[in-house]
Amino acid sequence: KKPRKRHKLETKRRDPKDMNHTKGGLVIFTANSHPSSRELGKRIAERLGVELGKVQVYQEANRETRVQIQESVRGKDVFVIQTVSKDVNTTIMEMLIMVYACRTSCARSITGVLPYFPYSKQCKMRKRGSIVSKLIASMMCKAGLTHLITMDLHQKEIQGFFNIPVDNLRASPFLLQYIQEEIPDYRNAVIVAKSPASAKRAQSFAERLRLGIAVIHGEAQDAESDQVDGRHSPPTVKTTGAIHPSMEIPLLIPKEKPPITVVGDVGGRIAIIVDDIIDDVDSFVAAAETLKERGAYKIFVMATHGILSSEAPRFIEESAIDEVVVTNTIPHELQKLQCPKIKTVDISMILSEAIRRIHNGESMSYLFRNIGVDD
Repeated sequence: KKPRKRHKLETKRRDPKDMNHTKGGLVIFTANSHPSSRELGKRIAERLGVELGKVQVYQEANRETRVQIQESVRGKDVFVIQTVSKDVNTTIMEMLIMVYACRTSCARSITGVLPYFPYSKQCKMRKRGSIVSKLIASMMCKAGLTHLITMDLHQKEIQGFFNIPVDNLRASPFLLQYIQEEIPDYRNAVIVAKSPASAKRAQSFAERLRLGIAVIHGEAQDAESDQVDGRHSPPTVKTTGAIHPSMEIPLLIPKEKPPITVVGDVGGRIAIIVDDIIDDVDSFVAAAETLKERGAYKIFVMATHGILSSEAPRFIEESAIDEVVVTNTIPHELQKLQCPKIKTVDISMILSEAIRRIHNGESMSYLFRNIGVDD
């Protein structure tokens, strides 16, 4: 018999291998000129089975940033990986210039991969300041970014500053795994929030590990600091001369924190302090001393972003903290040489999986399974 002719409307069978690829190719660039910051990009590229894209990023004599892309990106899905070095402002300019270079080279899509979003602490209006993270978000969108992958934003509301999709990944599963595998008697631990502001994160960790929680509240009483911020100054006298008598504004009473107290039992337990960023370690060192006084026999600090600037490694080494565990969202190899207490958890796996899913047009919800709202 003659083989029947295929009908015009009848579609050809598709090879399953072809269904895993999108129209454009995949190109991964690292936008950081700092050599140690390329390590994360290399790990992600190895997991995806691709090579890093060829690009030159360098500073000219007058500190201007120059980016030269050395391969074609026309019609391709470009992923720009950027980690924050000590010079944050140079880091931002490198990212913006590279994104703009890819946009003018007709890239199909440009996804920024910023494990730590710079200026994320400046996301609220304070006195006559400004919301700098909103400015950074606007600059990135204007440069040509079409998607952003980041991790553990300081405030989740920062996602609303962008008019492009933002995937705020979580590092907590990796930190929880570290606790379960590297702390043998973690069942005798208590999760500690060093301030009421981080109590929600501590509660999320405690619920998933089936552990108790403790919260440190208050501050050390220091007469000098009290005088500086005017806590012991006499109350303001009511004056109604400048406004209409019927519009008297009630006086605001200045805040005054009580002496340090620990809500929860930490005696004879392992204390695990959790937070999202560890930079200025004074508050962590003070919390560790307080927990030691209350009877905690071992103290760990778990944080996603280890900025650890200036003298932080030395302060940690001299403190009551036994171990500081951070992820490699920010390079901190020099800090680890200064302080052996600092340990690193690799999160390149979740970043590479996010890149793969976005490139293949797959759902991202798998990466957020079992993630609570307060995590």
